Formats: sequence, structure tokens, C-alpha cells
Amino acid sequence: MPVDFTHAPPEIERKEPGIGGKPPLDLRPTGGGGGGGDDDWQRENRGPRALLRKIRLFEFLFLSCDMVMFAVLVVVFFARQASMHMDPQTQQQVGDWHPIGLPPILFLNTAALLLSSLTMEIARHNIFREFDVLEEWLGLGRPALTRTLPWIAATLILGMLFLVGQWTAWQQLTAQGFAFDSGSTPSSYFFYLISGFHAAHLVAGILLLLFCLCGLSFLKRVELRQVAVDMTAWYWHVMGLAWVLLFAVLVAGQ
Repeated sequence: MPVDFTHAPPEIERKEPGIGGKPPLDLRPTGGGGGGGDDDWQRENRGPRALLRKIRLFEFLFLSCDMVMFAVLVVVFFARQASMHMDPQTQQQVGDWHPIGLPPILFLNTAALLLSSLTMEIARHNIFREFDVLEEWLGLGRPALTRTLPWIAATLILGMLFLVGQWTAWQQLTAQGFAFDSGSTPSSYFFYLISGFHAAHLVAGILLLLFCLCGLSFLKRVELRQVAVDMTAWYWHVMGLAWVLLFAVLVAGQ
């Protein structure tokens, strides 16, 4: 007697799996941006990977414009340093650039900002740890979030210490007789201008860190928390690199 073979129906993924159910693979996040076998992160035109790529591109364009503005300040700084005028008594060209002594606290400020960049990178690494992110997806707590929050808080504290240190440096320069309004010389004027312009950008970074902390608490999807931390980290790293270059220019210009 012939035997009839029937094909088994294809397995249907459960949207709300219970114990032993197959998870919805298209919604599972992984960390680090690859290598975890996750379908949603591997898609090129949709999903968290595409969102992260778009945000990075936008941030790259924005920060590139900012770097151009910093470069213009540096060019004007050196052009003003080389300017000269005619001395009416000697009838000779003399320079009007008088160097100032930079407050020593600037070196501590630079060290604090570099340390904050390190803590921010540790936070970015922790939010992308694949094993911790998988545990969050499985509902076994929030290990990635728990590991990330202290490092972002440390970055925020160090960033605020940097701003306080910059304010202290401005006060020390004013006490030396180089106030920004009346006693400003070309060299002290450019110090206020360059350091103040960077401080304004770092204030924006502080606000971004606060937004990131709030986002980590309220965003339910781990992929969105990863994007928030990654975006904040790249901005903070660029601001740290910008200050190192600007500080080197200020030291060399004196």
C-alpha cells in the first residue's frame, strides 16, 4: 500500500514567545555593530545599523563645519601675531604682539578633558557589549545600562570640572591685568576668543550628555540607547581633540 508523505508546515515565529518559544530574530539587537549574527543589524537599508550610519554622517558634516570655524580662528590668530606697525619715533616696523603667561591650571583642565574622553569611550564600549545587550533583550535585567551609566556620569563631572577650570583661568588672567574688556592685549584677546568659543561647544556637549542620561533611562529599545551613547561619544571625542590642538596653538603662540 503506497504511503502518502505530507510536507510539514513552515515554522512560524512567535511574536510573543513564552518559555521555549523561538525569539523574533528581526528585532534582536547586538552590540558593536556587527558580528553578532543579528538580522536587523545586518540589513543595509533599514534597522538600527542604517539609523546609526545616518546619524554618524550628519554628525560628521556638522562637526566638519565646526572644525572649519576653529581652523579660521587659528589662521587669524597667527596672522594677527605676525602683524606690525610703524613706530613714529624710530620709523621702523615693530610688532605689537606681546605674549602673556598662560595660567598653569590650563594643563590640569586639559588632563581632565582627556580623562573624560577615556571615560566616554568606556561607556560607549559597555553599551555595545553583545552579551549584556542580549541579556537585556531576554529580559534578564539591564546589565549594559548598569555598566554604562556610571561612566557617562563620570564624563559629565569631568566636563563640568573642565568648564570650572576654564573660568578659573579667565579669572587668573584678569587678575594679571589682562581683562577681556579694557586691559585686553591682542594675545589675551585671542586667548579669550579661542577658549571661549571652545567652551561654548563644550557646554553643548554637557547638554548632550544630560540628554543621553535621560535617554538611557526612558528609551526602551536598547538599539536606541546604543545610538544615543554613540552620537554623544563622537561629539565629545571631537571636542577633546579640538581643545588639544587649540591649546597647543595657544602655547606655541606665546
